[in-house]
Amino acid sequence: MTSLKPIKKLVHKAKAIHERHRERHRPSGFGFALADSIEYLDAARWDAVTHDSSVYLSRPYLRVLESAGPENLRQRYALIFQGREPVATVAAQVVTISAAKLPKSKTAQAVTKPLERLEERMLVCGNLLSWGMHGVSFAPNVDRAEVWPAVAEALYRIRRADRLFGDTDLVMLKDVPPEHTTGIEALKRFSYRELETEPNMVLRISSAWKSYEDYLASLTSSYRKTARKITKDVEAAGGRVERLNTDEIINNGGVIHDLYGKVHERQKLRLITLSPDFIPALAATFGDDFRCNVIRKDDETLGFVTTLKDGKTAVGYYIGFDSAANAEMPIYFRLLQAVIEDAIAMGCERLSLGRTALEPKARLGARPEPMSVWIRHRIQALNLVVRGLLQSVSHEDAPERNPFK
Repeated sequence: MTSLKPIKKLVHKAKAIHERHRERHRPSGFGFALADSIEYLDAARWDAVTHDSSVYLSRPYLRVLESAGPENLRQRYALIFQGREPVATVAAQVVTISAAKLPKSKTAQAVTKPLERLEERMLVCGNLLSWGMHGVSFAPNVDRAEVWPAVAEALYRIRRADRLFGDTDLVMLKDVPPEHTTGIEALKRFSYRELETEPNMVLRISSAWKSYEDYLASLTSSYRKTARKITKDVEAAGGRVERLNTDEIINNGGVIHDLYGKVHERQKLRLITLSPDFIPALAATFGDDFRCNVIRKDDETLGFVTTLKDGKTAVGYYIGFDSAANAEMPIYFRLLQAVIEDAIAMGCERLSLGRTALEPKARLGARPEPMSVWIRHRIQALNLVVRGLLQSVSHEDAPERNPFK
């Protein structure tokens, strides 16, 4: 006699899929204000929600993105209301990418070659120019498990409102750290799938460090010797570190952008490219909360690094250098040291160094903080493909280093 268990299981699964479909297509009960520019939304209500959030969700930073962001990127926003009170904000980006910009294995090249002319539009809840939880902010004391479905609805509404520009098939919630995952499991009901990415490397700034020399003194002798050697090697090769003021950053914008391009062109995945105006615009907007150090030899600029203050966190932001010059002197490592000096001078408690070059950052004392993204595809059947792809993606594990005494 045929068992009915497999049939019952399929029926139950079909009902669950149908119920999730119904939930995705009925209102959450929240109110929404959607906008194409941060200037179109009520400033007081946006600030009330984002006051204690990241600088990347502040209106001054978002204005920079709108005025000097990458050409293939457009900003989208939502204020989420419960009654008349704002309970969350959403900052999203619509990015147009081509298959040619996506990394591929050697075995996949022959298959994907005919598809390289195809373009895909993706809606990113977050910021492709940063790392961290920069797409969603919640008002204090709200039930996040209750509001996450409203975030999903906001992204749905943004995608539907944007159809005049074409279909947006992929939606991604970017860079969610563990401390922001409360209630986020609700997104699974809307066919979002989680993918762990490379961790953010973070250096904790000791309250005892009043200068870079204090940081060096906290290292074990071998790590301290290595750090001092980096400085000496740069100086011996004729290099010197200079901090640029705001006017100098603006005046040297072309040189800085060229050095950024030398690093950017070596990256496997290049969804967006900075405009030449982006870093000067940040300098003009944030003043002393944005710093830029360069390494020069004679009159030639060989490398730069920027630091942006984000509350109690200093962010080692964009970096660029000439690879040939870096082979002659340790420019990259010396620039990382300059960022530590900036973080201490800014009075920060943490230094966020991002998720590339994990080994050298671990040697500085930075430790990994996990992050994940949540992804869904517009076509329900393709979410099965997305789920399979997420299960097959691996990432680099951060090495364990302890350079401190």
